[in-house]
Amino acid sequence: MSTDVKVPASGESVTSANVARWHKANGDMVHKGDILVTLETDKVSNELEAAADGVLEILVGEGEEVPIGALIARIGGEGGASVTPAPTPAAIEAPAAPAPTPAATPAPAATSSGANVEIRVPASGESVTSANVASWRKKDGDAVSKGEVLVVLETDKVSNELEAPASGTLKILVPEGEEVGIGTLIATVDTAQAAAPISAPATPPTPATPSPAPAPVAAVPAPVAPVVPTPAAPSKPSITLPAAPAAREVSSAVTEGRTTRRKMSMLRRKIATHLVNAQQTAAILTTFNEVDMSAIMDLRKSLQDQFVKKHGVKLGFMSFFVKAVAQALKDVPSINGRIEGNDIIENHFYDIGVAIGTEKGLVVPVIRDADQKSFAQIERDILDYATKARDGKITIEDLQGGVFSISNGGTYGSLLSTPILNPPQSGILGMHTIQQRPVAINNQVVIRPMMYLALSYDHRLVDGKEAVTFLIRIKDSLESPARLLLEM
Repeated sequence: MSTDVKVPASGESVTSANVARWHKANGDMVHKGDILVTLETDKVSNELEAAADGVLEILVGEGEEVPIGALIARIGGEGGASVTPAPTPAAIEAPAAPAPTPAATPAPAATSSGANVEIRVPASGESVTSANVASWRKKDGDAVSKGEVLVVLETDKVSNELEAPASGTLKILVPEGEEVGIGTLIATVDTAQAAAPISAPATPPTPATPSPAPAPVAAVPAPVAPVVPTPAAPSKPSITLPAAPAAREVSSAVTEGRTTRRKMSMLRRKIATHLVNAQQTAAILTTFNEVDMSAIMDLRKSLQDQFVKKHGVKLGFMSFFVKAVAQALKDVPSINGRIEGNDIIENHFYDIGVAIGTEKGLVVPVIRDADQKSFAQIERDILDYATKARDGKITIEDLQGGVFSISNGGTYGSLLSTPILNPPQSGILGMHTIQQRPVAINNQVVIRPMMYLALSYDHRLVDGKEAVTFLIRIKDSLESPARLLLEM
């Protein structure tokens, strides 16, 4: 007996899923409840657990996109006897031959071709059509071990690290800095020294030999096993790219005299396009104000130790600004909307984007339902996003769906700026550095920690009166933090 592992339904509009990562290797003994695989759709990521004990037979490799209901693996009996009708190319071409050894576990977007395991660019969402080979962590000809990080790929949204699918010798086919399409063959791992004889009879798979099978992983792209056509299976094994090795060592940066030319990263190109489009499509106007940060600074100073002891995170400035923005959006709902064609879309939720600077560029992960979260929850979200951004682990889902953004140029010392909208949003708040400045209070000049605030907004949707009112609401909430607790 065997247990099928199929792609579950994830909603009416979801018709396919990407096999993002196998947590178990082909031939591994698994137990009921073990996490087997992570599946990604254009909306969510799901982890599938083993439904029974047995030996895992992987039928679809990482990086492959398959329809809902597709058969991606089987869990065989204790002895590892997998169901033989699984359609490998060898079985289709020679029906009378003994059952072939099941295909090995592929790495991200990797398939096996003889003694070589191919490494291809994995899918990263429906709107992503290409990726940039940002950095090879190993050199051409290096010996690599299964699980080692080989290369960092950048798309216009996220960065991905691809691991070695098997142990062997790395052959790089695409150099750093090159932009390639999804599914492109960028390297192979030669496992010839560790490969088992292909002519071996139907023996159960063993974890120690991850790449002995001659069958490409793409042999099972559909859930109905008996009728899979042969032509789609080989995943283009004939592509060897003979001219590529000569170009592998070419650097992506070229220095000529006193200048150096290098290609823009895909993230930087995406940011550039995004910002130019924002200025071309929206009527951006900016209004300014300033806020006295004394109350917040005193509150943080008096409660910081207790806050950290109770919640495990520091009480920063950003959580106050996120809460203040959420309240201001409730008070001035026109800013919590967007223009779509000739329609105005009003949002009734408060997902706030917080800009985080990284070495590769700016990303804006979204804090969901900020109005319903506590200060501690918001601080934890920001810390988690900052860690993921630093490690290049930000996902597409983290960046989508915000209704308003906050940018903090003050962390770099900015005194004043005019932030650019993050379309299709209609507003963005710019925070700046805190300076001790003289201000007049009750007819006396006193020194206070002051911050300039800037609100850029789409004047097509938001009138000046509404923008000024919105910014004053934020100012009032920050200067009297008790308002945030009372939602005033």
